[in-house]
Amino acid sequence: MLVEEIMNTEVITLPPKATINDALQLLQQHKIRHIPIVDDDFQVIGIVSDRDVRDASPSTFFDSTTDIDVLNNEIQSIMTSSVVTIHPLDFVEEIAAIFYEREIACLPVVSHNRLIGIVTEKDMLYTLIQLTGTHVQSSLIEVKVPDRPGILPEVAAIFGKRKINIVSVLIYPYKDPDYKILVFRVKTLNPMPIIQDLREAGYPLLWPNNIAEPKR
Repeated sequence: MLVEEIMNTEVITLPPKATINDALQLLQQHKIRHIPIVDDDFQVIGIVSDRDVRDASPSTFFDSTTDIDVLNNEIQSIMTSSVVTIHPLDFVEEIAAIFYEREIACLPVVSHNRLIGIVTEKDMLYTLIQLTGTHVQSSLIEVKVPDRPGILPEVAAIFGKRKINIVSVLIYPYKDPDYKILVFRVKTLNPMPIIQDLREAGYPLLWPNNIAEPKR
């Protein structure tokens, strides 16, 4: 999946000479947490978060003119100027690593040096839900398999014989490097038949692991 498929193209922005109060109003009005700061060519030159604005705003315990005047300072005085950006043709799976490694909450999307969208942590979480299929009624099955070429289609064929629709497949490492875990989310509320088929084929189940094998 590409970034252009999940990014929000209706981006709220501000010029660098806008005031902190302008940012405060936009954050509250649109219920957003970040505002990219752009120049006249719509190039990203900075970004401010709700925390930046909150830290720069006067305390509610004071009501002096000096404190209120702080809100009239230019937004470029508090913006972060070193902005990590991404491209619309980047893979979503790869930018997830950027969110984790950089510990940031949003990424402006830039093409030809112009801002065209934005991706937030919430967008990433929603995409993860879509990719894993947890938003649909389904059953989860974890299978321990040998780590060798061709193992995925072999196991998937067992589901195919039952004509069970696979919603998603994830692959995880196992504590023994000679094995890995295949996680199938399947569109059935009665996984018992396929569970029995997998066991008969010799594949150990890690989940569900509390269903007794049928007596022979």
